[in-house]
Amino acid sequence: MTENYDLHCHSTASDGTLSPTELVRRAYEHGVTSLALTDHDTVSGISEAQAAATATGIKLIPGIELSTSWQNKCFHIVGLGIDPAYPPLREATRNLQIMRTERAEKIAYKLEKKHIPGALEAVKKAAGEGMITRTHFADFLLSQFHVSTQQEAFDRYLGTGKAAYVPTIWAEMELAVSWIIQSGGVAVLAHPLRYKLTASWMKRLLAAFKEAGGLGIEVVTGRYNSDEIKLVAGYATRFELAGSVGSDFHSPDNQWVELGRLAPLPPNIKPVWELLN
Repeated sequence: MTENYDLHCHSTASDGTLSPTELVRRAYEHGVTSLALTDHDTVSGISEAQAAATATGIKLIPGIELSTSWQNKCFHIVGLGIDPAYPPLREATRNLQIMRTERAEKIAYKLEKKHIPGALEAVKKAAGEGMITRTHFADFLLSQFHVSTQQEAFDRYLGTGKAAYVPTIWAEMELAVSWIIQSGGVAVLAHPLRYKLTASWMKRLLAAFKEAGGLGIEVVTGRYNSDEIKLVAGYATRFELAGSVGSDFHSPDNQWVELGRLAPLPPNIKPVWELLN
């Protein structure tokens, strides 16, 4: 049987719309054989996902997507093959939950000043026991017809420098990478082109990431075209990083991103799954 890896996706434990069980079942239906659940700053969905994976025969790789800071910029680091019970990582996720809650309160306050009330109650209800993210606010703005798309919500309200943007100082990238490594996992730079860095800044980031112990980079995502894959593969080769593949799936409503629907990893790139225990 041909292996089909998807090493980046989200459930209702963070800002996905499917429960961990529903997510695993959908991955199975779409031919995924190895799935990493990588919710934002939380491991709370992994035990449920593992039970569903055992039932379907999928291999579940415990993961997380940590929000980190480097040079006053925010970057996302995926941890693959982590131990969800590792105490420092558990403590870190508790602190990140507090930070996200505080940020949510500030975002809601800024929206109220723009005559958009009710955001905090809505996002808390939508997130349930999961992490509150800006995607929850984007969905709220969309549901109240303040914007016509999620992207417009970020462009008008939630993106850097916009009316409801709240800057947050996350854990330093070096520290977050150490949590992943010490929990037995492999640190991977998520969706590197999303940060819109110049080539020189990208090289500085990757040098710092590798020095911190990072071993992988997402070469293939659910949104990358062939030229973008080639570009990131070049960075992987230059910095001797293993390549990861991940849809970054959040919801069935997004027809452009689907679990397991990914281009192949370029053959000259070492697969990150070869580094996993």
